[in-house]
Amino acid sequence: MTNITDLGIAAIRDGVAKGAFSATEVATAFNAAVEAAQPALNAFIVTTPEKALEAAAKVDADRAAGKPLGPMAGVPIGMKDLFATKGTQTTAASKILEGFKPQYESTVSQKLWDAGAGMLGKLNLDQFAMGSSNETSAFGNVISPWRRPNDTAPLAPGGSSGGSSAAVAARIAPAATGTDTGGSIRQPAAFTGISGIKPTYGRCSRWGVVAFASSLDQAGAMAHDVTDCAIMLEAMAGFDPKDSTSLNLPVPEWTAGLNADMRGKKVGIPREYRLDGMDPDVAKSWDDGIAWLKDAGAEIVEISLPHTKYALPTYYIIAPAEASSNLARYDGVRYGLRDLPDGAGLQDMYAATRAAGFGPEVKRRIMIGTYVLSAGFYDAYYTQAQKVRTLIARDFTNAFMDVDVILVPTAPSSAFALGEKSADPLEMYLNDVFSVPASLAGLPAMSVPAGLDRNGLPLGLQVIGKAFDEQGVLNASLAIEQRAQFSARPEKWW
Repeated sequence: MTNITDLGIAAIRDGVAKGAFSATEVATAFNAAVEAAQPALNAFIVTTPEKALEAAAKVDADRAAGKPLGPMAGVPIGMKDLFATKGTQTTAASKILEGFKPQYESTVSQKLWDAGAGMLGKLNLDQFAMGSSNETSAFGNVISPWRRPNDTAPLAPGGSSGGSSAAVAARIAPAATGTDTGGSIRQPAAFTGISGIKPTYGRCSRWGVVAFASSLDQAGAMAHDVTDCAIMLEAMAGFDPKDSTSLNLPVPEWTAGLNADMRGKKVGIPREYRLDGMDPDVAKSWDDGIAWLKDAGAEIVEISLPHTKYALPTYYIIAPAEASSNLARYDGVRYGLRDLPDGAGLQDMYAATRAAGFGPEVKRRIMIGTYVLSAGFYDAYYTQAQKVRTLIARDFTNAFMDVDVILVPTAPSSAFALGEKSADPLEMYLNDVFSVPASLAGLPAMSVPAGLDRNGLPLGLQVIGKAFDEQGVLNASLAIEQRAQFSARPEKWW
């Protein structure tokens, strides 16, 4: 029999339902895999084997009693440590929240538990989801399970959802939640050879998710393949009256609607994404993707997204501005870390707490955000950035009058070594160049594995769709997946 930890969501759920194995067997196998890999990969901040076994026992009991099973029944998953989990530490990978155990459950995690999933643990990430390499976590770097041939240099698993991507790629979790503010699901998925989808802004509730940039943050699914992502996203999505930005729309049956036939569909290829000096391997994978979609029956159309070049600077004004407001709540007064030097006053406590609790990248973004929101610079920076954001969204609206989906690379390179780019924040920010535009426009977008580069590392292709058209994104991604036939896995060294 295939090793249980090689199985994805659909295979586990169906196997449990048919009695090929029990949910408890599945949870036990993944708990053991997590325990074995954790010292080397550091993918989890907290492991919760008892939670996985508890959920599995309920599924097994329900099956024995003939009760209907949920769409995620028997599937133990990793939960990004940005989602509040009742009674289980939730830190956003920051010292300022170390030891914080929420007395409530995030809407997304509750939906997954209701669907029959169990929790293997809380996954590591860039602190407050700020980063592209998982090097800003206060609990240590996540190490990608991938390595370059004949090279032991640890590679970045991408960020901010690096713990999620590493866990799924290493087969120590069949799936994981992620959050995407400017590419934090898609870029890690591309770096580690897995699939990841960011739905339309508002599809998944943000209630109970530690906020970074509220107009951009969106939860999504990370898994082995397109079908597993569709199953998981269906379970996660839905209207939530506790979230004022939640879409009051029914959740489509995306899994049932999966169809790789692209006949009659038009795929847009934006000329602005052909950057000068583009990595030839990335360019080739893009060309391969175009050929695959053409083979699936799609018509390829060159389009223009003229304001693309302004997306990155726009994002790095808006996101830090919102972060500076959201993170003002961490002051040492109500919850989390409190640093109170002897004889200190209230202002001293604020300063000491935030200095001790926040890491360098978080402090950098708070300072940038506070600067662009200050009285003398608000109109010059923040107001202008919001105007450009509107133009970027309008570019997509105009493009989607002529095409059904857009195909672009996910990231400008394959995974880089830890420490390779962290010394230069601007170079690190450039990792988001292909993913940020869809985030600014609030559009659904997905990364699927497209092949390996010259160093044997995964490359991803990104499909961007119209608002609310996750089905179109999933179907085009499925067409790519079927033709790419990506089966590479990291060689086990951990």
